[in-house]
Amino acid sequence: MSEELVTCELTCSDSAREPPGAPPGSDSTNMDREQPIFSVLSGGAKDRTTAAAAAVKAVEAVEAVKGDTAVKSSGGGGGGGAAASPSATSDTESGIFSGECELCVEHESELDWFCGTEQKLICSHCAIVGPCHGHTVTPLATRVTAIRNELVDVCEKMQLQALRMERFIDQTLIVKEQKLQASASRAREQVLAQVSAAREALEEEEQRLLEEVQREEERVEQCLLTQRAHWSQALGNLSQTRSRLVHTLTHTPDAQLVTSVQDIVERVEEAEGVGEPCDTEQLNLSPGCSDSKLLRGLWATAVLLGPNAYGSSCLKFDGRTVSPLLSLSEDSCTLTFLPKKTRQSPLYDPARFDCWPNALSSLSVSSGTHSWMVDVGQCGAFKVGVCYASLERKGSGNDARLGYNTQSWVLSRYDGDYSFCHAGEKVPLQVVRTPKRIGVLLDWPSQTLLFYEPDSCTLLHCITQHFSAPLLLACAVTDRSITIIH
Repeated sequence: MSEELVTCELTCSDSAREPPGAPPGSDSTNMDREQPIFSVLSGGAKDRTTAAAAAVKAVEAVEAVKGDTAVKSSGGGGGGGAAASPSATSDTESGIFSGECELCVEHESELDWFCGTEQKLICSHCAIVGPCHGHTVTPLATRVTAIRNELVDVCEKMQLQALRMERFIDQTLIVKEQKLQASASRAREQVLAQVSAAREALEEEEQRLLEEVQREEERVEQCLLTQRAHWSQALGNLSQTRSRLVHTLTHTPDAQLVTSVQDIVERVEEAEGVGEPCDTEQLNLSPGCSDSKLLRGLWATAVLLGPNAYGSSCLKFDGRTVSPLLSLSEDSCTLTFLPKKTRQSPLYDPARFDCWPNALSSLSVSSGTHSWMVDVGQCGAFKVGVCYASLERKGSGNDARLGYNTQSWVLSRYDGDYSFCHAGEKVPLQVVRTPKRIGVLLDWPSQTLLFYEPDSCTLLHCITQHFSAPLLLACAVTDRSITIIH
């Protein structure tokens, strides 16, 4: 068998002969066309010969293992192995048969053909006049050769794939690992440099602000000391003058009292000249001493972009307050301006705005620090801010119009212009880039309301206001939609 393997080719060629007994008209040429087994390699004829020799050695090794197994199963005698018939050996080598040659049950002929239609072994009589007449049939030897060639191709492809995997592991992944280490090192250096710069700037700003507060505190203390000394002296003089006047009133005879009127008038004028004490701003610590644009911007960035950004997930719009000019999404987070033809008249509710396109949140704030993020997207006209719950809901007057009364504070965009509105007064805002999101930060302890653009870390507007009642998030939309982001 090894002799045959050495001399056979690992390709199916047109010159392959059909075995004796081939049925006429059998389509054996379909699998006999030359299919280069090692076409994927680039070594030419020499590489093909080498690969063919390797394949032959592999087959011989498999046959040797099978032969040893057969010897062991037959009792281990050398004579038993030699007595094996050539047909049995051929069948074993082909990988199709094992043991004695199988015969066709119907014709008692050797099963030396393969029916491709029914995918089974047949004899020549089955192919000519039997049940497989007209089917696609192939000589068994040709079929075996084709299968072996296909297996060789598959093994070659697997070998090439293995080589690519090894190359990827040994080259690409190593380079990637080296690049990873370099990139990670640069990233760490960048983070440390940025944090160091921010820390240095914060430390300098902290020192400057603390010194400013200290100077302001000393100024106010000096004013208080001066005022205390002045008014203490004035109080002493006033008390002394009053005592004298009381003594004059109670102990001076009438004749002497009449002649002392001028002296009494002078003393009264002197007392009245002291004036009335009054509180002034000079006696208060200036809030500007702790005001820092850098610190305020970093504080807003930390709150609005930090781990607790976007505020409470429970913050939604209260459906009872939504104007009939707007529609509210199912999750109660998106307000959309409605065209006239799609508007409906909802049931009357005292909490609902009936004329202005407004809506309020469902949660109020009266302590702590809170932030909201509102996606304004492509909306061309909107208002975002806060208001008291007592804001008027009915009518088209300014009492129910956000930003036009003393109960609401909003950032507004209209006709491409941005402004801060409160009590009917507008403060124009210089916006470098059109915000896609608006951050609202409310710090109740410091009574600070801040509007922020998170994408560029830009502080849009900030006010310090004494809020006398709990606040609600308030919004208005007259173009497209806005959404509370969680």
